[in-house]
Amino acid sequence: MGTPPAPLEHMLTAPVAGLSVVVPVYNSEQSLPILCVRLSHVLPQIAARFELILVNDGSRDRSWQTIQALGQQYPWLRGVNLMRNYGQHNALLCGIREAREELIVTMDDDLQHPPEQIPILLDKLARGYDVVYGTPTAEQHGAFRDLASRITKLVLQGAMGAETATKVSAWRVMRRDITRAFDSYQNSFVSIDVLLTWGTTRFSWVPIRHEARTVGTSNYTVSRLIRHALNMVTGFSTAPLQLASLVGFFFTLFGIAVLAYVVVRYFVSGDSMPGYPFLASVIAIFSGAQLFALGIIGEYLARIHSRSMDRPAYVVRGSTPPLPTPSDVTS
Repeated sequence: MGTPPAPLEHMLTAPVAGLSVVVPVYNSEQSLPILCVRLSHVLPQIAARFELILVNDGSRDRSWQTIQALGQQYPWLRGVNLMRNYGQHNALLCGIREAREELIVTMDDDLQHPPEQIPILLDKLARGYDVVYGTPTAEQHGAFRDLASRITKLVLQGAMGAETATKVSAWRVMRRDITRAFDSYQNSFVSIDVLLTWGTTRFSWVPIRHEARTVGTSNYTVSRLIRHALNMVTGFSTAPLQLASLVGFFFTLFGIAVLAYVVVRYFVSGDSMPGYPFLASVIAIFSGAQLFALGIIGEYLARIHSRSMDRPAYVVRGSTPPLPTPSDVTS
C-alpha cells in the first residue's frame, strides 16, 4: 500500500471554477509521477474543472516518455514537448499560453512546492489580487544559489516595487486575463515576472513551506540565475542606459572641474599642473567611462539584433494529446 495523501493545509470556502497548473519540466522523470499523484488528490477538492500542463524543456532523460505515460493515466494531464532547452521562463510562457482555465498556478517539478498548499494561494488571490506569490519561509538551496536569487529579486525591484520583488518565486497563482498583456510577446528573452507587470500592479504574497528536494538535483545554477538577471535588466529596463548617461555626465563634470583647476592655477601661480601620472589617470578615467557606456550600449544592440531575427520564445515539437491544428480551430 502507498503512503496516504497529505491533507489540504487550507480549506477554501468553495472550489474555484477552473484551474490550470503549469509545470516546466527538465530532467525530472523521477519526480513527475509523485507530483501527479499528489495533484490528483488536491485538484478535485479545490476546482470544479482542472488541468495539468507539463512542458518538457528539452530534457536529456526520459521525462517526455514519462509525461506521455502519465497522460494515459490522467485524462486531465496535457504535455508539451519543446524542440530544445529554451529555459524555465520560456517553458512557462508556453504553458501559460496553453492554459484554458481562468486561474493559473505555476510551480516547479522538483516537489519543493507542496501541492497541498495551493488553497493558501487561491484564498489570497480571492481578496482582490491578480498575482499571488508563494514565498518560501526558508529556502532549501545552497548559499550561492540563495545569493543569486537575491540578486535577481533586486533587479526586479524597479519593475515590481521593492516589497513585492523580494517575495517573488516560481510558486505563483495568477488570473488568466492579465496574460493578454503579453499575448503578442515573441522575444526569446523571457521573464514571466516582468511580463506580469505589463498587465497588473495588484501583486501580493503569502508565506509557504518550501520542502527539501528529495529526488534529483537542481538544474538552476548560479550562473543561470545571474544570466537571467542580466537578461531582465537589459531586456526589460532602460536603467542601464540611464546609468551610462549619468556616469558620462559625472565624468564630464569632473573633467571640466580639472580643467578649471589647471587654468586657475596657471593664472594665479604662473605654473601648470606637473606630473605625467595625473594626466594618465585622468585619461584612464575618461577612457573607462567611455568603454563602460559603450559596453552597455552594446548589450542593447545585441538585443535589438536578436529581436530583428524574430527568434521565437519556444518551438513545440509535439504534445499529448496533440494540439489542435489551424484547420481544427477554424472548422
